Amino acid sequence: MTAIAAIGCGLSALGAGIGIGMIGGKAMEGIARQPEASGEIRGAMIIMAALVEGAALIAIIFSFLSKG
Repeated sequence: MTAIAAIGCGLSALGAGIGIGMIGGKAMEGIARQPEASGEIRGAMIIMAALVEGAALIAIIFSFLSKG
């Protein structure tokens, strides 16, 4: 693996971690403000976390494929 591909993998993993952390933090703030909407907020949080993970996985795959 080249250094560029390794940097790309690291940056995509870092970005996914930051994104999921922000999603979780904002969801907890929303649940604290409106506890009765916790089910809807939790569902939206899970969907958004899955989308962020999917985007990070695609970025990692592209960085592996671009090494050649």
